[in-house]
Amino acid sequence: MQRSAASRGFGKHSGTLKRKRWGGLRRRWELLGLFEIDQHHQFYSLTCMMKEGLSASIQTTVDHASTNQLLEADFRAEDTRVHEGFTLETFAGPVFSNLRGSLGVTELEYQQSLCSDKCYLQFISNSKSKADFFLTNDKRFFLKTQNEREIRFLLDNLKNYMAHLRKYPHSLLVKLLGVHRIKISRRQKKYFIVMQSVFYPDDRISARYDIKGCEVSRWTDPSPDGCQIIVVLKDLNFEGQYVTLDRQRPWLLRQMEIDTDFLRSLNVLDYSLLLAHQPLQQDERHHALSFASLIARTKRSVNPSTSPACNIPAVPGAVPEDNSVFISSDTDSDSLKRGQTGDGRSGDAHHRTEELPDFEVQNRRLLLNFKNALHVIDGPDQRYFIGIIDIFTVYSLKKRLEYWWKRLRHPGRTFSTVSPQTYCARLCQWVLEHTK
Repeated sequence: MQRSAASRGFGKHSGTLKRKRWGGLRRRWELLGLFEIDQHHQFYSLTCMMKEGLSASIQTTVDHASTNQLLEADFRAEDTRVHEGFTLETFAGPVFSNLRGSLGVTELEYQQSLCSDKCYLQFISNSKSKADFFLTNDKRFFLKTQNEREIRFLLDNLKNYMAHLRKYPHSLLVKLLGVHRIKISRRQKKYFIVMQSVFYPDDRISARYDIKGCEVSRWTDPSPDGCQIIVVLKDLNFEGQYVTLDRQRPWLLRQMEIDTDFLRSLNVLDYSLLLAHQPLQQDERHHALSFASLIARTKRSVNPSTSPACNIPAVPGAVPEDNSVFISSDTDSDSLKRGQTGDGRSGDAHHRTEELPDFEVQNRRLLLNFKNALHVIDGPDQRYFIGIIDIFTVYSLKKRLEYWWKRLRHPGRTFSTVSPQTYCARLCQWVLEHTK
């Protein structure tokens, strides 16, 4: 049955209105860097399918709680679920479920956040990456599309990643919570990862930075004064500023060494140190020093039932609850330059920590008593959000050729494409020079 001319005209007019409305929304929200993916958005259909597929996938782990003991088969697990119009595959589901539990994220709250009726948000970044970035409506979790090579690299090194987080549960590495592939047709498929947002909660964050420790292409025009535009700034924008942590500084410097050395061992470069800050309010300063707060924070930091290593109490990162030694991160910064022995232990540890292995010292930072505490550090006046992201770029032949080309193009200047050894040392040096 053919539609009437009026009906066809109305449909055409309606489509034009939708395009105009979407164009207006896009122009308005692009200024903010973040906008809601409603029914007029180009990614609305895709994100609806993501939600439906993720809900069914997560329900599997809701119904069948994961065990503490991971098996070899869990790292190779693939779960495929067919839905109307698309298929969603979940890779290494039991492994990521285990990690979520160790971070204190229950399967139900993970499902509720990712699969709520509220629309996802799209984040428009100034990154050169062609990836699409989505945020859950509560801004707690990021979804990012990745290419197949990056996903294969992640899955091939998932055991190493998990082992690192178990040994150093207070690691600054981004917490990857799921890996998936959605197939909408034979020719259309997308890989995507789910990860914790480093900048959560972001209600009062006053500035955001993406740091690589170099200078070429590391400046972003800041938003005008009084404007609400969300801009992620870069290295050169940060010059003349410092991250003031006081007694927490030695912990940060050492953890940066540990995490970047791990990435160096994987032959990875071009990762970023995400950094944001917000002023501490008066009540937050007093609360952090209160006796009740210290008790709660101590329990969260060292109790195997509440720490990030809670699902695996036998691993090196888990600190016994009845151990009365606590580290307040006030070690001398010179101790960070100490040598390492063959077994990874400190060769010249500070007098307060000389009886403890390096990993136990690092795992005794007092965490704040709220979600995402692993990426939040309080200084005397500012609260800092810190994390290492984009950990999938390997120093391949293509990157080696890119290094020589940039060396010719930018003589005497620093750029991001360098060997993993140089990249690791340079980023640690940046943190050393920009903290106090």
